[in-house]
Amino acid sequence: MSGNPSDDERQREAKAILTRVRQETDPQIGAHTQAALTRTGDHFMARDVDQSDRIEVIGSRIGRIASIGGFVVLALLLATQFLPG
Repeated sequence: MSGNPSDDERQREAKAILTRVRQETDPQIGAHTQAALTRTGDHFMARDVDQSDRIEVIGSRIGRIASIGGFVVLALLLATQFLPG
């Protein structure tokens, strides 16, 4: 037998490598997405502030939710400037 592997062997090896890479990367992508969504939800629900101070929690939630509203309003105003009309 020669030192060169056959095409079938090379294809099997390539498929095995791709399968291993897919198995190693797919869970990481899902974990990062889940962590980003969790952190965002925790931020807007003010879970990162002192929970014993009720006023601080409520104020943080109001401010952070108002910032979303302000962002949406400003984005719409910017969009109307660029749309023909």
